[in-house]
Amino acid sequence: MEAVEIDALTFDDRGLIPAVVQDAENGDVLMMGWMNRESVALTIAEGRTVFWSRSRQELWRKGETSGHVQHVEDIRVDCDADVLLIRAHQVGAACHTGERSCFFRTLED
Repeated sequence: MEAVEIDALTFDDRGLIPAVVQDAENGDVLMMGWMNRESVALTIAEGRTVFWSRSRQELWRKGETSGHVQHVEDIRVDCDADVLLIRAHQVGAACHTGERSCFFRTLED
């Protein structure tokens, strides 16, 4: 697999990149969050997910208050280098509602 450095990532005009988190054990999509350059670097360094909160305008470590941490197995980069796929081992619920995944609802017709 080809390796990509942080400087090769394409961040949007706010300095953010979307990050989809997938369960490394079963492939379920757990959540989606936003990352900036610093949170990507911290995620790599710490081995757990760190995101950028757009509402609070600050870094947040997944599970910092809930204990529902995501231990990173690997980070994949899409072909355009503008989306990250983080394969992680989820401890507890990924969603703030208490659901295992944030994608527990379906869209009606």
